[in-house]
Amino acid sequence: MVRAPAWLSLLLISLAAFAADNDSEKLIQEAMKPSALETNLRRLTDEIGGRVPGTPAMQRAADWAVAAFKEAGADSVQTEQFTIQQSWSEGATTMTASTYGGATSFPVKAVSIAWAPALTASSHIPIVDVGEGTQADFGKAGDLSGKLLLVHTKVLKSWVDLFWEYEQAPSVIARAVKGKAKAAAFMGTRENDILYRHTNSVYGEIDKLPMAIVAREDGERIARLLAAGTPVWADLAIPNKVGGPIKSWNVVAEIRGNDKPDEFVVLGAHLDSWELGTGALDNGCNAALVVDALRAIRNSGLKPRRTIRFILFSGEEEGLIGSRMYAVNHRNELDKAAGVVIFDAGTGKVTGFSTGGRKDTIAPAQAMLSSLEPFGATKLTPSAESGTDHFDFMLEGVPTFVADQDEANYLVNYHATSDTYDKVDFPQLKKHVTEAVVLTFALANSAERVGPRLGRAQVEQTLHETHLDDEMKAMGMWQDWINGKRGRER
Repeated sequence: MVRAPAWLSLLLISLAAFAADNDSEKLIQEAMKPSALETNLRRLTDEIGGRVPGTPAMQRAADWAVAAFKEAGADSVQTEQFTIQQSWSEGATTMTASTYGGATSFPVKAVSIAWAPALTASSHIPIVDVGEGTQADFGKAGDLSGKLLLVHTKVLKSWVDLFWEYEQAPSVIARAVKGKAKAAAFMGTRENDILYRHTNSVYGEIDKLPMAIVAREDGERIARLLAAGTPVWADLAIPNKVGGPIKSWNVVAEIRGNDKPDEFVVLGAHLDSWELGTGALDNGCNAALVVDALRAIRNSGLKPRRTIRFILFSGEEEGLIGSRMYAVNHRNELDKAAGVVIFDAGTGKVTGFSTGGRKDTIAPAQAMLSSLEPFGATKLTPSAESGTDHFDFMLEGVPTFVADQDEANYLVNYHATSDTYDKVDFPQLKKHVTEAVVLTFALANSAERVGPRLGRAQVEQTLHETHLDDEMKAMGMWQDWINGKRGRER
């Protein structure tokens, strides 16, 4: 084997860096050009609206995505169908609270938690305050049988608060079921009577207990009455409609790679949303981003070495179902997956990317982000989370990059009636398109991959090191990892 002289190696590295810089400059210029970004999002939100799998709106959203990807210049576009085990829709949830003899009576603003069972109209249900639902709180509450449990929450101000909200619920539900409670009412985590939708099921299954989210102000009024020693009863109806399996779709567009077309990088976001608002921040803006990223790369004239798959996942809100099914159905290809990039947090400023707990990908990826220094989006953090569509790729050992973003106006509007088109910061979203384009193209075009696919033992070590195993246990997902039902098989 003949070694190249040191000067030649340095020259080649310099030329590669120069070429990469030139590519990034072209991509940045193209990404920042005027485009159909706003029009696409307006059609998705104002015209189609909230997009729950199993509804006509979700079908129209998939059609929207196919048309938008074709218009953006994709080499190919296809839908990939999967099944969600049960359908769900809310009837007209109603609740009234009253004290003894009806001396005080007032309507309570409430919506059902998604994928929760129905509760036929019931009168005079005793309400009991169980605090934040800890074991100690339940111990103080006494007999729960046949009662409506009022559960306290924290006002949502940070990402930590949001994860706490999700991690709180499973243990509360388990204790409520054990105590034979009739239903549970969680105080809203937003103020000013803002209502929103969540699900606490993990795989699209119907939950174990009828549950509602009640306006925070109404919940606190009930709590004050109970604390003053005044018994409160509820008239409550949660007429949810539950059905059998439903079909939904991931929409997949491609720009084919030039040199290594069988290897691929994913840029993704989720297309579905809850329906109280129109799903603009979560996650319509980023669905439109993925489409615009394809346009920018295509129009730049640059051809990546590897294929780029632009994927709009469905069923994310019901438990990351679409991305999980994609990872499972394409498992035999994942050795060739060079990276997965996900955006899922509205239009707060991107500060960098989380690497799914991996430290080995930071140095090579850092070089890919150098052109984004003017955007302030270069920080790589070896953290890991379970809350978006990178998760099952991460469990399969694929390198993942989730956009880290400032909260901005995302949390107050999260899943809420107020999550509408007017909340989107379009100048910032254009910057996010640029950041997505630069990282995705660099992952697809680099001579070497940013990191290998990890084996099962390596993935589990990462879960322990990042304490994501604790989050998975709290949310009821850990056992499926242990049993081999989820994640890398070996």
